[in-house]
Amino acid sequence: MKLFAIGDLHLPGGDDKPMNVFGSHWDSHFERISQDWRARVGEEDTVLIPGDISWALQLRDAVPDLQLIGALPGRKVLTKGNHDYWWNSLTQVRAVLPAGMQVIQHSALDLGEAVVCGTRGWMIPTAETALAPEDQKIHDRELMRMEMALQEAAKLRAGRPLVVMMHYPPLYELERDTGFTRLFERYQVSTVVYGHLHGAGIRAGFNGVQQGVRYMLTSCDSLNFALAEVPLEN
Repeated sequence: MKLFAIGDLHLPGGDDKPMNVFGSHWDSHFERISQDWRARVGEEDTVLIPGDISWALQLRDAVPDLQLIGALPGRKVLTKGNHDYWWNSLTQVRAVLPAGMQVIQHSALDLGEAVVCGTRGWMIPTAETALAPEDQKIHDRELMRMEMALQEAAKLRAGRPLVVMMHYPPLYELERDTGFTRLFERYQVSTVVYGHLHGAGIRAGFNGVQQGVRYMLTSCDSLNFALAEVPLEN
């Protein structure tokens, strides 16, 4: 099995929302992603999609987008992003998923050669900017949920690589010591894939190894609309 990741697909959700309003580099973006996907992913491989999957507001409008992804090769594992308003009841979401597609929500999943876990995440406080009280509350809740997911993953791991997927960045280039990073270090996470950052914000993201944990920004425009291969190593 090879493991790949790509986030922030931002499929139209029934409204035909064109992503190239954010720049011509978004022209035919999903067609470009699909071409790369078909060329590199086999049916035995897995692709992680860390959120912002569809602009749909209702689950029924997200179904065609999920089917488009489901028609591509390999196993797909999804988690929720901040724009996935259609993702409410986990039971209802699972009921409409195409074959070979799974979701995690502050939970863990055994991939065979690795274990993956995660949650959505939230904004993180920085040395310069504290979070507003309502955002701090959500941040703390997501931190607790992440630890729940890591605890579940630790029971499954059995010496294999542990991969975390989350939508929001758990750190920045200039802010590398956070509540999330400390959790990942404590649980000896192998790799963290995340998204959310676009445009000029991509430069704020961190790609590399910090305190033994590999971090990969995988929003699709940060990857030039090609999948990132995730190393399967501790």
